[in-house]
Amino acid sequence: MSAPARPDLDAQFAALADPTRRAILAMLLEDDMAVSDLAAPFAMSLAAVSKHVAILAAAGLIAQERRGRVKWCRLEPDALHPAAVWMQGFGQFEPVDLDAFERFLRAHG
Repeated sequence: MSAPARPDLDAQFAALADPTRRAILAMLLEDDMAVSDLAAPFAMSLAAVSKHVAILAAAGLIAQERRGRVKWCRLEPDALHPAAVWMQGFGQFEPVDLDAFERFLRAHG
């Protein structure tokens, strides 16, 4: 029997499973953003977007920083490396092209 996936991979894959969170990641590809700016395009409350942001941060995909009273988010560029290594271990996946992943996020965000 094989060992279960590491919890951080579970959190990353769970975070990526949601289209709102993928859209947030795509927005952060452009630049750091305040949570309130991230919430603007979504038809949901700021609290709901904040929960999505918290899930992305807990998965290590983004980092948060408080600047005054505003919480800012930035993409963690190397965060998906462990997931890419894990997928490559199956041998049926090509090495993950992070530029292609960025294009995917832009197209499907």
